[in-house]
Amino acid sequence: MARTDSTAASPPAWGVQHTLCLPAEDAARQAAAELAAGGHRLVAIRAHDHFRSDPSSFWYGKPSLDPELAGWWQVFSLAVHSGHDRRALEPFLRHEHIRIAGLARSRGGFHQGCAEGHAATLQQVFTRDGLVHEHATAEVAPPVPLPVDPAPPALGPRWTGPASAEPHRPEDVVRAVVAVAERMYGSAEDAPDAVGWLLGEDFAFGEPYETTGAFLGDLADAVAHQGDCTDDTVDAVPFLAELASDGAIPPAVRVIVLGDLLQLASTGASLAVFTADRVAALGDVWQEPAGVQMTRRAIGRALPRLLARWDEEGDAARFALAALAATAAPEGVGTHLVRRLTDLPAPAGSPRADTVALIAALLDDDERGLGTALHRLTSWRPALAEQTATPHAAARQVAVAVLPALVMEDVGPAVHP
Repeated sequence: MARTDSTAASPPAWGVQHTLCLPAEDAARQAAAELAAGGHRLVAIRAHDHFRSDPSSFWYGKPSLDPELAGWWQVFSLAVHSGHDRRALEPFLRHEHIRIAGLARSRGGFHQGCAEGHAATLQQVFTRDGLVHEHATAEVAPPVPLPVDPAPPALGPRWTGPASAEPHRPEDVVRAVVAVAERMYGSAEDAPDAVGWLLGEDFAFGEPYETTGAFLGDLADAVAHQGDCTDDTVDAVPFLAELASDGAIPPAVRVIVLGDLLQLASTGASLAVFTADRVAALGDVWQEPAGVQMTRRAIGRALPRLLARWDEEGDAARFALAALAATAAPEGVGTHLVRRLTDLPAPAGSPRADTVALIAALLDDDERGLGTALHRLTSWRPALAEQTATPHAAARQVAVAVLPALVMEDVGPAVHP
């Protein structure tokens, strides 16, 4: 007979280890005491790069990865939550992350990150050097009832244009992409370094792709491996732009490539938001990495030709084009699109209408409109709350950072039939 008691049904306790960086030992001790008082089970503090001065450590004598944090202190804490599975805890853990990041800011520092897993495992591997608080059974109890995320508004109407009755065969898509490279560069092997190896006959046809998505995923990763924008990325932008505007490329594929360009164009803003608290705590000024800036500018140079196709494109491509113009257009390019946004099927009250409002505010450089649109989006997409919680990220940076996900999640069902 199956057991039905509550103990058997209860999931294992979940743990979250937080890491905070503070400018001085006193600030670290104060933050540690506050975390312990809030129910964190284990809390340790250590001087930054502590193990680089420990002869028994693997890191002993090795150069620092963060020399700018010399003299700073770190706080490591383990919070334990029991009685719920990880999915149910999501809204509560998001709130905790925001709260603890605020605690670090209030002490002049920043939240460096966190790790999650079964509490028993995290407790076993927790490094106890510098341990200042230990409460063997302490837990951070979620509120009762658990908070839940709001249901998003009803989706807008289906996109027209990009999808077909049958998915495009990957070998046909590869051949069409190779044909673009041959037209632009004379041969696929002479394409930019980031993509040339991907289009060679041995690679492209020796091991046929099972899906078009697998090929496009490899293409995106080749252009910007793990999101890094380099000189090779800059060189590949004209090729991506040509794919996005070539009529021989299936419409759904071109929308996906526009999404790749949108992701690349938003890289700088995403980095700015992600590092905003750290940059402010160190008293620095955000500087967009050179490769990221050059990539965005290359996309801006390609935009006029892409936008010239507005009247020929389907709704999903227009949506992605408008977002791309809002993200990467040089001054004066793309502002005419604001009045054309009414072409998009985005009924009032739909998530799509909120995204279109965000695009319009970016194109118009409307700070008030940005704030209103972000507030609306956060009301039904609470994951945005973490990105809008910091006072050190500008509204425009946050808007650009979140735009690719908003756009591509909306068009996803149409381009991946």
